[in-house]
Amino acid sequence: MPRKKVTAEAQVSVIIPVLNESRTITRLVRWLRRDPLVGEVLVVDDGSIDGTPELAESAGARVITSSLLGKGASMEDGLQAAKFELVLYLDGDLRGLRRDLVPCMITPLLKDEADLVKARFERSAGRVTVLTARPLLRTYFPELAEINQPLGGIIAARRPMLQRLRFENDYGVDVGLLIDALGQRARISEVDIGPLKHDSQTLEALGEMATQVARTILERAAEWGRLRMRHLRDARERDRLRRTDLKHSLNLLRGAQRLALFDMDGTLLQDRFVVELAKKCDLTAELAPLLDNFKLTPETRSRRIAALFKGVPKRVFEAVARELPLNPGAVETIVGLRKAGYLVGVVTDSYRVGAELVRRRVFADFVVSNVMKFRGDRATGRVSPAPAFAHPQGCRKHTCCKLNVLHHLLDECGMGPSKVLAVGDGPNDICMLEAAGCSIAFNPKDPTVSEAARHVVQGNLQKVLGLLDEPVSRLPEIRERPVIEAET
Repeated sequence: MPRKKVTAEAQVSVIIPVLNESRTITRLVRWLRRDPLVGEVLVVDDGSIDGTPELAESAGARVITSSLLGKGASMEDGLQAAKFELVLYLDGDLRGLRRDLVPCMITPLLKDEADLVKARFERSAGRVTVLTARPLLRTYFPELAEINQPLGGIIAARRPMLQRLRFENDYGVDVGLLIDALGQRARISEVDIGPLKHDSQTLEALGEMATQVARTILERAAEWGRLRMRHLRDARERDRLRRTDLKHSLNLLRGAQRLALFDMDGTLLQDRFVVELAKKCDLTAELAPLLDNFKLTPETRSRRIAALFKGVPKRVFEAVARELPLNPGAVETIVGLRKAGYLVGVVTDSYRVGAELVRRRVFADFVVSNVMKFRGDRATGRVSPAPAFAHPQGCRKHTCCKLNVLHHLLDECGMGPSKVLAVGDGPNDICMLEAAGCSIAFNPKDPTVSEAARHVVQGNLQKVLGLLDEPVSRLPEIRERPVIEAET
């Protein structure tokens, strides 16, 4: 059937953030492509390993990769890439949508009756909506108390409107957009789209969702002068510190069969985080005598370097972590390893505030790092080593060592070192490289690093994937360490 003619002003960019939605994405994209109002279907992939982006492209979608792991970042990336002024967001796991969904959502915008449209659908509200979102909205934002589905991901608006809003990068993104639209004095409308089928989540996942939704609402309340900001910032810092506990990462290890550990500075990132942070803060001269000063103990060196950054706003740390270029092939390697069944972690002696963003940029599963403490969103200059860097039966050479992290992980998951892939570039990676079943020195900074690893890779991290077919059991008698040169 030929598509009806639609004016350019009425055409819609449909944006679908996805993560492993292979069961539903093909049908959803094809269904949308049949609607004459839909000018494009833009699928923003969050590092899926089940073939979702390939299926979406085959079905007729334009596919891009998110710049950062998380729904909010994907929504914002999609907005920047959208071709049309009218934008409609959908979730990738939706089923049972009614045929006139797109015109229902867009009509209030075309008639200039609303600036932001939320979908109301026939389904009993989720537990997080009933127990968390609605009570907090009633308390702090009574103007939104009657919104039926404040956490729903089906949203329509014009692009200039959305560009004025802030996209949180967790489960708080949808309610955050709703509150920010209220702050912009936007006309908010709800449209009934009938019954809707949506994948349910585990109780544990719902608990995490409730925490993030509550935090978003309370932060907005504080910004509006409806709550003291100091208490919320303290709560955010406590939550950030809680996530540095190794137990938070170990939950991921249940059922894991293979493990891959990557250094961050020089391995995933082209440069060192602390060096670039010092440049941004005009502290290069102060950092120079401390950096790689092996006359100082690692603990003393780490403590003195951290003290340099006292008073630096958290946003500066985050900006450096976002802006530092990744090494070629970093994202492809991490996603490729996850497709091959590896649980992938980033192990670094850098600061959690930056390492967590790098983890999201490359789509790794977890991170183990030191913690720069903050008060009122400014660094205190005090750093706490990650507890996992110490182990009672761990490294005999160093008190704090990445080898100890490996021991903790192996203790928890019950696998042997033969199932571990380790990649690093510097002397502080040597102990971890020597213990791993398959170890790779990437652009090694010192001959001792090359000697500690089974393989040496230069130039492009993606060459790591070519080594996966080889046996991962360590063979000490084999001394050959082939160097894989970068492609020219």
